[in-house]
Amino acid sequence: MKKNRSSIRFAMLVAGLMIAGLARADAVTDNAKALLDKGEAKAAYALLEPLEPQRAGDPEYDFLLGLAALEIGKNTNAVFALERVLAVDPNHARPRAEIARAYAALGELATAKQEFEAAKRQGVPPEVANTIDRLVAAIEPVEDKGRTTLRGFVEGTVGHDSNVNAATSDRSVSVPAFGGFVFPLAPGAYSRSDTFTTVAGGFGLRHPFSQEWSLTAGASASKRMNTDIDKFDTGSADAYLGMVRTYGKNVFSATLQYNQFWVDNDRYREAAGFTTQWQHNYSANTQTSLYIQYAGLHYMTQEVRNTDRFVIGANFAHALPGFKTVTYGGAYIGEEVETNGRFPQFGHRLVGARIGAQHEFRQNMTFFANLAYEHRNYGANDPLFLKTRNDNQWYAGLGMAWKPARDWVVTPQYQYTRTDSNLPLNEYSREVVSVTVRRSTCSKRMPGV
Repeated sequence: MKKNRSSIRFAMLVAGLMIAGLARADAVTDNAKALLDKGEAKAAYALLEPLEPQRAGDPEYDFLLGLAALEIGKNTNAVFALERVLAVDPNHARPRAEIARAYAALGELATAKQEFEAAKRQGVPPEVANTIDRLVAAIEPVEDKGRTTLRGFVEGTVGHDSNVNAATSDRSVSVPAFGGFVFPLAPGAYSRSDTFTTVAGGFGLRHPFSQEWSLTAGASASKRMNTDIDKFDTGSADAYLGMVRTYGKNVFSATLQYNQFWVDNDRYREAAGFTTQWQHNYSANTQTSLYIQYAGLHYMTQEVRNTDRFVIGANFAHALPGFKTVTYGGAYIGEEVETNGRFPQFGHRLVGARIGAQHEFRQNMTFFANLAYEHRNYGANDPLFLKTRNDNQWYAGLGMAWKPARDWVVTPQYQYTRTDSNLPLNEYSREVVSVTVRRSTCSKRMPGV
C-alpha cells in the first residue's frame, strides 16, 4: 500500500513538472508576442533563440522566432524557422507572406514574388492583399535591372493660374534711381490670371550592361497654352544621358542634362550641365542620397543674365511600417555665378529645404503634400532700386494621385508660391489649381533578345 502511494506521488510530481513546463513554454511565446507587438524584436529574438533546439517544430514558437529574426535582419534564420511552420501547415498565409519578405531581403526576388502571390491566393484580408501588391510592385523594378526597359508617357493638364507671368500684383512702382518717381507698369509687368491647357510626353530608357552597370537615357517635352494671355505661353524640352552603378546597397549615377525653355514660342533660356549622385539604401523602407549639380544658364536675348549654377544637397525618404505612408525631404546650398563680371547683381547664393509625405488611403488612391523654402542673397546693389536684392520663396502643394485603371493616373492638385523680396518688382504670390491625366507604357526585353 505504501509502495502504491509512493508511485502515485511520483506520477503526480512528474505530471506537475510537465504542466509547469508547458506553462513556462506558453509564457515564453506570450512574452515574445508581447515584445513583438511593442516593436521590441531584438528582445523577442533573444528570448526565443536559446530554446530553438528544444522547441523547433512547434508552429507557434517557430513563427514568432521567424518573425523576430526577420525584423532584426537575420533573414536566413527567419527562412529556416518559417519553413518549419509551412511544413506543418502549408496553407497558412501569414507565414508564407513573411517568408516571402525574408526571401526578398536575401535578394531571391523570383522566389519572394512566388511566395507573395501564393499567400494572396490562400486568402488574406483586403489590407494584407494591398500590402502584398505594394511589395510585389517594389520587387518588379529591381527585377527590371536585368532587362532593357523602355518607359513612355503622354499627359494632358487643364487648370487655372492666378499669376501666369509670376509678376508683382502692384500696378506701379517707385524707383529710387529716379528720385522715387512712381512709374506705372505695363500690362505684362504685373500679375495676370488665366486658365490653361498643357500637353506633354516623353520616354526613358534603361539598358543594363551587367548586374552593376546600366545606361540611362531619355527625353521629354511639354507645351502650356493659356486661354487668353498667349504672350505668356511656355514650352520646354529636356534630354538626359547617364550611367548608373549599383554596388550592394549603394547606387552611384552621373547624368548629362539639357533643357530648352520657350516663352511665346521664342527661345528664352537654355541650360546644359550634369548631376552626380550617391544613393544609399539602408533598408527596404529607408534611403538617403547626396548630389552635386552644375548647369550653365544662357538667356537668348539677355546675355547679361547668364550664370553658372552650382548646387550640392542631400535627400532622404522613409516608408513607415506597412509602406502606406512615405515621408521625404532634403536640403541644399548653392550659388549662381554671373558670367559677365560687370553685372554682379545677377549672381546670387541660395539655400533651401523641402519636406513632404504621401499616404495610400486605398490601393489606387494616394494623397500627397509638400512644402519647400528657398532663400536667395544677390551679389550687388540693383542699379534701379539701389539696394541688394534678397528673396524668400515659399512653395506648398497638395493633391491626390488616383489610378482608375492600369497605366492611367489622374492627379488633381493645388500649388501655392509666394516670394517675399526687398525689391517690389520681385515680390509676388501665385496659386495654381489643375487636373492632370497621364497614360504610361512600358516595354521590357532581356539582354540579347
